[in-house]
Amino acid sequence: MDHFHSRRDLLRLSPIALAAVTPAAFAAQAPVYHNPAHALTPLLFDVRHYGAKGDGKAVDTPAINAAIEAAAAAGGGTVYVPAGTYMCFSIRMRSNVHLYLAQGSVIQAADSPLPGQTTGYMGGTYDAAEPKTSYDAYQDYGHNHWHNSLVWGEDLHDFSITGPGLIFGKGLSFGGGRNPRGNYQVFIAEQPGVGNKAIALKNCRNVTLRDFSILKGGHFGLLLTGVDNLTIDNLTIDTDRDGMDIDCCQNVRVSNCFVNSPWDDGICPKSSFALGYARPTRNVTITNCYVSGYYELGTLIDGTFKKFAPDAHVPRNGRIKCGTESNGGFINITISNCVCEGSKGISIETSDGAFAEDIAISNITMRDTVDAPLFLRLNRRNRGPAESMRPGTLRRVLISNLVSYNSASSTASILSGVPGNLIEDVKLSNCYFGHRGLPTNALIGWGENAKPMPDWHTINVPELEPDYPELLRFGPTPAGAFFIRHLNRLEMSHVEVAPANPDPRPSFHLEDVHRADFFAITAPSSAAAFRLKQVTDLRIGWSRAAKDTQMASVDDQTL
Repeated sequence: MDHFHSRRDLLRLSPIALAAVTPAAFAAQAPVYHNPAHALTPLLFDVRHYGAKGDGKAVDTPAINAAIEAAAAAGGGTVYVPAGTYMCFSIRMRSNVHLYLAQGSVIQAADSPLPGQTTGYMGGTYDAAEPKTSYDAYQDYGHNHWHNSLVWGEDLHDFSITGPGLIFGKGLSFGGGRNPRGNYQVFIAEQPGVGNKAIALKNCRNVTLRDFSILKGGHFGLLLTGVDNLTIDNLTIDTDRDGMDIDCCQNVRVSNCFVNSPWDDGICPKSSFALGYARPTRNVTITNCYVSGYYELGTLIDGTFKKFAPDAHVPRNGRIKCGTESNGGFINITISNCVCEGSKGISIETSDGAFAEDIAISNITMRDTVDAPLFLRLNRRNRGPAESMRPGTLRRVLISNLVSYNSASSTASILSGVPGNLIEDVKLSNCYFGHRGLPTNALIGWGENAKPMPDWHTINVPELEPDYPELLRFGPTPAGAFFIRHLNRLEMSHVEVAPANPDPRPSFHLEDVHRADFFAITAPSSAAAFRLKQVTDLRIGWSRAAKDTQMASVDDQTL
């Protein structure tokens, strides 16, 4: 190594050279006035120096954890993972540590124990899940446990995971009870020793996750609960359950991410009761992201972009969704400049007595949506402690500059509260909704389960007050574009509905809606544009969908 005199000289070295800089090396090269007793700590902690092999065979967890502990003991530093495949069980993060995954590096989840076994790959297991609590019943098993993960951290601060490497969750459980994806083995999540998340963090602050990729992330690629001042940037997640869950977190920035998650949600803010109390997810920005349910597992990461066959029995979720867990609520949420393709639509759901307020959705393009572009739902599932239940809210939601092309048709976008608890203050502007229309031979469902669409005149959409909030559970709707029920103060301006095929249904169905303004609305003229039931204070103006109209009250009428 060349002679160096200062830390500034060290910083000019390459990462590989820096990895070899130890206190002894520094002392040997230092000028005579340097006191070896005060030698600098390493700038990089190369996992190979702690025994990691990276050969895809040896279990490298002890070495990686030793490097992390050494960096933490030194007051902080960068743990460097060079190119290679590192078979691992649970990696434990520490405060003030930067885990850097170099180009060509793969952290691979070693196989969990199979049903009936006590150990997995080479006798290893993942860290034990946390003990059961009195509030486990209020969310799914995966939301309550963090330690049984490939990478986890709890009660930490000021740390990061970055670099262009890959986290491959091959040996993780995706929850059990479903068919395997991509010929992977099925591991039962609740079984001791099984890992079921790629990265899980609880009660942390000042966290950065940037630049790496996750393939097959288990139940969650990222499960982040009670994590504040969180930056997620330039991640690629190609997985068979949720891409990222941002649960009870505050001050969050998600940007420039690619998520393919056909079997579950892509980017999913939640506010569960997993911390043992209701905590809102607040001040969240999701921007410049791509979410999809289009592609077979692994083909987003490898760049082949292989789409599922049209008749494949895959949910193709892949969406951006606030909910379903919603004990704490959602406050100050911005979703902007995102592309949603071959997935379900954007959903805002509050079902467990929480406040969902001040939400802005803008500059969104959507293509081949498998249900409908928008789902706003306020209902009374009330999964949480009885003493914490209250009437929830969903209000002040602004949606603008949204383009949706070729969405499914049987179920319209649904904006629905429940009787006595109404959504409030929703505004849509400058939006285009192009759905497939409703041909006379339209079918609902897939393959052998497909059945003819009923006569739309006979459709009564159920209330489903205590149910899990999912748009398609409502069944077909008597409207082509929007089914709007139990809502106060609605504004739509410069909105176009453009079915590709004829659709005999009205574009807009309004029921128990009060103070609704429609301005510059375009919809097909071949059928009535509006169906109105128990609507008050309605105004329609300067629209191609219907004549200028102002009505104080209407019980049942089409326009």
